[in-house]
Amino acid sequence: MRHLMHRHLGKVLAGAALALTGTAVMTAITLPAGAGAAEGTSGRSRTGVAAPGRDPGPPPPGVVEAARPQGERGRGRDPLTDDELRRAQDLALPPARRGAAADVTGRPGPERLTTDLAELAPSEAGLADPPRRALVSFYDYKSDSYLTKTVNLTTSKVESTDTQHGVQPPPAHAEAVEAARLLIAAPLGSGLREDYREATGRDLTGPDGLSVTGFVYRGRAEGAAPGALGDCGEHRCIRLFTKVKNGPWIDTRRFVIDLSARTVARLG
Repeated sequence: MRHLMHRHLGKVLAGAALALTGTAVMTAITLPAGAGAAEGTSGRSRTGVAAPGRDPGPPPPGVVEAARPQGERGRGRDPLTDDELRRAQDLALPPARRGAAADVTGRPGPERLTTDLAELAPSEAGLADPPRRALVSFYDYKSDSYLTKTVNLTTSKVESTDTQHGVQPPPAHAEAVEAARLLIAAPLGSGLREDYREATGRDLTGPDGLSVTGFVYRGRAEGAAPGALGDCGEHRCIRLFTKVKNGPWIDTRRFVIDLSARTVARLG
């Protein structure tokens, strides 16, 4: 736990910066030999490189092009639009049914994981305007179940629902943040709190000062699991890669946070 990796990373990043600088220099001095032969009267070549001995003048102002308006509905295999994402999630989980499930913090409604464009049926592959479907996935902490729903955005209907237990997809960012919150508050999080204070000079009272990435721990499916972690796999259990924002990494990989039971244990 008391292992800060910033010294080694600093050397790696410094080396990478030198390599990039060297590449930039090489690029600057290996322009084509005829690059200056196409100068115009402005003293600037067609490549934008100023001719030797002439004042290039101020650079032209930058132009930011506005994003093209996004329609309410995509076509064919276009990515889901923002409107389609909202509609798919609302159709997959009507407000009247949200109280039957719980998210990672215990609030009504399951934890939203992903919303993706669903594959077409083989018979629809050649259609000029095939139906648009979204595959929406959730994790319900009340029943420890993984839910997936296929929503037809053309007809606004849920075409299929699948519920599985013991299936653990990659965690959403909100789950990693909640896992960090539990670790910080736990007695086993004392080393994380000390390392954060050593790195920043401030107390760590919540996950806002950290950048965290979560990955699933499946318990016995990954080998021997301590007694406190015996339910992982059926429960939603997370391990973390943890980094001080704009600072060093702090190794928290030996800690497992059971988000279903809201407990913290240590491997090994």
